[in-house]
Amino acid sequence: MRAAAPPGRPRVFLDGYNLALDQGTGVATYARNLSFAFGRLGFETGVLYGTRAAPGRDPLIREIAFFDERVGSPPRWLVALRRARRMATTPFGEQAVPVPITGQVIATTFRDRLPHFDEIWNVQDLFQQAHVHFRIFKRELQVTIPHPPQLMHWTYPLPLRAVGARNIYTLHDLVPLRLPYTTLDNKRRYFRLNRRLGQRADHIVTVSEASRRDIISLLGVPEERVTNTYQAVDIPRKFTEAPAQAVADEVRGSFGLEPGGYWLFFGAIEPKKNVGRMIQAFLASGVEGPLVIVGKKAWKSEEELRLMFDDHIRTLVQEGMTLRTRRKIILLDYAPFRLLVNLIRGARAVLFPSLYEGFGLPALEAMLLGTPVITSNTASMPEVVGDAALTVDPYDISALVGAIQAMDRDPALRARLAAAGPVRAALFSPERYAERLATLYAQLGVAPGAAGRTG
Repeated sequence: MRAAAPPGRPRVFLDGYNLALDQGTGVATYARNLSFAFGRLGFETGVLYGTRAAPGRDPLIREIAFFDERVGSPPRWLVALRRARRMATTPFGEQAVPVPITGQVIATTFRDRLPHFDEIWNVQDLFQQAHVHFRIFKRELQVTIPHPPQLMHWTYPLPLRAVGARNIYTLHDLVPLRLPYTTLDNKRRYFRLNRRLGQRADHIVTVSEASRRDIISLLGVPEERVTNTYQAVDIPRKFTEAPAQAVADEVRGSFGLEPGGYWLFFGAIEPKKNVGRMIQAFLASGVEGPLVIVGKKAWKSEEELRLMFDDHIRTLVQEGMTLRTRRKIILLDYAPFRLLVNLIRGARAVLFPSLYEGFGLPALEAMLLGTPVITSNTASMPEVVGDAALTVDPYDISALVGAIQAMDRDPALRARLAAAGPVRAALFSPERYAERLATLYAQLGVAPGAAGRTG
């Protein structure tokens, strides 16, 4: 635990649902950016995790277990006994336990993935327990944090409620209801939970006007109880200001790619991301490749990537973690953040033709780095990218082909978008994001702390 906060600082918490140390999702980025906005606003910031680590009496063991949950793993019979006991006591709620982060554990490896925090708390398997509780009892699981925070900002629609705090929830989008065939969610349970949160939350937060309209129309939440704060886009200067020659050397050395001579998609490979149509359009465009796809394979990824493995297209070349086709489509499961940033900076353009996005952070990250973007004209994308990207109908392969060809053949267009991108991205800077949050929290009775700064 860090030093005690100065008197008068509001105590505000967020959840660590998407902040597990081995994750790197877009919602995890949202949660980290939210925590840093808390710091800018001068809040005493707490993060409530739900790791598998069992609560221990020794503070050092609790700190060790936070970074390595294998510590003190009990036998199976004891795990079963604890679960049975928890199911019996769950109706009465859960008690959070402090995790003292003293620096005795060398956690430099996790530095870039940890949120901003003044204090960390944990409830073992909290989020799994909450979903089980909701299925059985049809209501949120109560969590008690000693000396309750003034505000608990849940970064995802979770069936949880902090006792004694104002509880607000971020609903990023309603994709399982708008495009039900693109997700694996149990749609009835998803609808029931989100509608209940819409009714009972102290406020609902979302990340675009498109999502706000969906929440109002599909969940019946009154307009005055839903606020769009957008998101922040932020990439550390050590990556954005790396010399162009260093970027070029790394891109060439890692993959044999020529800066400005390849196209890039990054994100999860799932139906919502429209990867299948993107590959089809890229192959039909006839532009020089390669197309680099960086992303984890998710639900129905095989179907999205099917064209890569057609016998008329593929020539299998396995190079370590890289798979190439005869038409030079390169598939990477993962790229470290520094390498991903360099791949974005070196790309001729980024393709992001999602069918539906609550916000579309990858497109904005590419724009911040001055890389031209082709994206969708659906959901939130037009309001996020404005006229600083090419937008097309993501269902229209011919339109995608035309956009790729236009981007390839028109250096003036690429130059215009490369210049307009950072200007547009500045509208979503961490400072402006903090200002929007400050306005919302003040309306909820939680004003920024004396140490806060919003500009």
